[in-house]
This record gives sequence, structure tokens and C-alpha cells, in this order.
Amino acid sequence: MKITMLGTGNATVTECYNTCFVLSGDGKHMLVDGGGGNTVLRRLKQAGTDWKDIRDIFVTHKHIDHLLGIIWMARMICQNMSRGTYDGEARIYAHDEVIALIDDMARKLLSAKESAFIGKRLHLITVGDGEEREIIGRKFAFFDILSTKAKQYGFCMDLGGGEKLTCCGDEPYNECERRYAEGSKWLLHEAFCLHSQAGTFKPYEKHHSTVKDACELAERLGVKNLLLYHTEDKNIKNRKELYTAEGRRYYHGNLYIPDDMETIEL
Repeated sequence: MKITMLGTGNATVTECYNTCFVLSGDGKHMLVDGGGGNTVLRRLKQAGTDWKDIRDIFVTHKHIDHLLGIIWMARMICQNMSRGTYDGEARIYAHDEVIALIDDMARKLLSAKESAFIGKRLHLITVGDGEEREIIGRKFAFFDILSTKAKQYGFCMDLGGGEKLTCCGDEPYNECERRYAEGSKWLLHEAFCLHSQAGTFKPYEKHHSTVKDACELAERLGVKNLLLYHTEDKNIKNRKELYTAEGRRYYHGNLYIPDDMETIEL
């Protein structure tokens, strides 16, 4: 298994793309979120992944920096189904509110000829809190992170051999996620900025974490590998160095601060 970070930034970044990524293994790919626009198509091309090979998509929540790229994916899928240049089926997974929103937007924004494939070959699949599904040959458990901003789900993926990867979405860890996050081989967690710059970026006002917060959490939960994303972009040139230096003070596992388009073996 590997993860390719198509984007690593927060909602308003301009120096990188919004946070979204692809999980790949055994020739299968799952896209998680889509960023805020059709840059997701460019990022997939740059990664050497044909968008037509993305047959499974998971959307964490409705914020535009996660959702709008999914509408572009839906357009490309349905358009090519209509043209006879897309074989088989595709699936989008999310909680009920996001599924309803995608269905409504797609039917309003796509042509009738394209939207006719929604529910027939492009399946919009609602997942519930604690629900398990097999996707890309792996077992996924989805969970409500109990966001106070917009309903949001994370997930835990079975890596085999008793190991797991847990994605906490783009908000700080909530104790309701402990059963999934604790002891994870990989934890994907947001880190809006350096703790030393919290006064500048005000992460807590936006319900986000600092690097220090995320690293202290991973240390406490016994996480082996911590991957930080959904950051500000004012420190983008030195982000990896700066975030790593701060994080190492609080976390003693393997710390990853990926750039856009970076691929990491899981």
C-alpha cells in the first residue's frame, strides 16, 4: 500500500493544493476528498494515475475545499460513461448529508444525459458511524468525528497483520476516535501551523491543531507513524524542516510532513 498526497494545504492556500490523497494497492486506488476544484485532475495526471482508474472515492465532509473536486470527478466519470469511453462502475462513499449534497449538485450541474448515470453506474453510497466496508481489497471502518462545524467522518483502514491506518479528517482528534486511532501504524492528522505561530494563524479559533498538539497526541496514543497535513502555506518553502523540528520535541515515532505530490509507502 502507498499514499500519494495530491494536496496538503488548508482551505485558503494558494502555494499548494487543498488536502486530498490517493490510497493505492494491488492496482486499485481510492481517492479521499477532492480539494476545491479541477486541480485534482491535474494532480492525478502528475502522479501518473489515470483518473479513470479511480473507482472508489470517500468524501469526509461538505466544506468546499474537500467537496468541489469530487463534483469534477463525477462530471468526468458521467461524461465519459455517456460517451462510451468509461467501462464499468464507480462509487462515492460519504455520510448522508454529503451524499445528498453531491446528488443534488451533480444533477443540477451536469447535463441530463450525464446525470442519468448517477445511481446506475456512478453509485452514491451512504455510510454510517461505525459501518465497515470492503474497498480496494481492504476493510474500512468509518466513524463520525463529532465535529461542531460540519458533520464529518474519518476512517480506519486495515493494513493486515493487525496493523491499521487511521484518518481523523481535518479537525483535531476527539476521544470518540480512540478505538480507531490508538496504536495505529499510521495516523493522518491535521496541523494548521506551528505551535510557535499559533498567535499569528489562530488555529484554535478555526477548530484546528498545531504541530505540537498533533505530535503530543500521537505520542500519547502510541502511534508508529504520524503524517501531518491541512496546513497553512506561508511557510511552504521551509514547512517540512520547520514542522519536523517542532514535532520532534514532542513525538518520537516517524514523523512525515509531505509536500504535494509526495508518495509514501505504507
